[in-house]
Amino acid sequence: MAPGLLTLDFPTLSTNHRSSSVNETLGLGGVTFFIIQGLTNLDEKKIILFSILLLIYIMVLGGNSIIIYVLPSMSFLLQALTDPKLNSPLYFFLCNLSFVDMIYTTTTIPNMLSGLLTDILTISVLGCFFQMYFFIQLSVTGRAILTVMAYDRYVAICNPLQYNSIMTRPVRLLLVAGAWGFGAICTLPATVIAFKRPYCGPNVVKHAWCDLSSVRRLVCGDTSLDNIVSLLFAMVALVTTGVFILSSYILIGFSISRMVVAQRLKAFRTCSAHLTVVSISYAAASFVYISYRVGNFSSEVRIIVSVLYSALTPFLNPMIYSLRNKELRESIRRTLSRFRPAAVLPTKKISTLS
Repeated sequence: MAPGLLTLDFPTLSTNHRSSSVNETLGLGGVTFFIIQGLTNLDEKKIILFSILLLIYIMVLGGNSIIIYVLPSMSFLLQALTDPKLNSPLYFFLCNLSFVDMIYTTTTIPNMLSGLLTDILTISVLGCFFQMYFFIQLSVTGRAILTVMAYDRYVAICNPLQYNSIMTRPVRLLLVAGAWGFGAICTLPATVIAFKRPYCGPNVVKHAWCDLSSVRRLVCGDTSLDNIVSLLFAMVALVTTGVFILSSYILIGFSISRMVVAQRLKAFRTCSAHLTVVSISYAAASFVYISYRVGNFSSEVRIIVSVLYSALTPFLNPMIYSLRNKELRESIRRTLSRFRPAAVLPTKKISTLS
């Protein structure tokens, strides 16, 4: 799209409305708000997608909230319940991952739900870039925490005798802080560069939220540097975490190969949940990448794929960890049983002798 060329694809907006909308956004400061196109062409199917997204969002918040509540690893923040069986570094990292997943989905899904109920969804320029930053930053932070969890599994299996002395509380806090810092470092440069670019119209973001590549197409000027910086830090984020996770599991594999059968089964159970989550996360990310660059996918299909990708891992994480981990499953069951209404005990009839 050439800079300054007006090509809005909103069937619900008249030509006069479109012209006035763009004129209001143009001035000395250029664009002052963006219009999120979203899935405007679904018509009556929008209510179906709205219901599905709302259900997924409720389950994401509910499932991850339960994990945070039942695990004592976050007790220093929440003063939650304590269970000695769950007081381990792995569950501390799992709590942080659940927290990231909740905020990650909250940056986009509520906005998308609002867009499905309205004919036009607008967002301020500042709000757009805040949403863009937190969405990318939380995505990278989630992968960094998965990398930290892979290292935790490596230490637990390859150095079990030194596990408690290595994974101390200060080390856990340092690893989580490093994951958040890594996410910020990989996200900030591309977002800042995009924010400083001139936007003089059109102002329609052809996505369900302020996606970086979609917003970049609206820049009035050359974006070659933006593309290079974005690709560079994206590769750093994906390759670095991927290499560390793969290296951890290669070392774990060598260690498992020297174990007896019973120890191997225990090691597999220890890693199965995390390995499943990592596989789903990277497989979904690869599918989104391919769908954007290969084949004749319509914009609606690409948006739906991106939406499902952004909600898939946060939706599946609680179920995978609770199904694959007996201790966590039992703790959740005990916690939920405390909220059940007390059973009414039948009273015995006392007969009096006349």
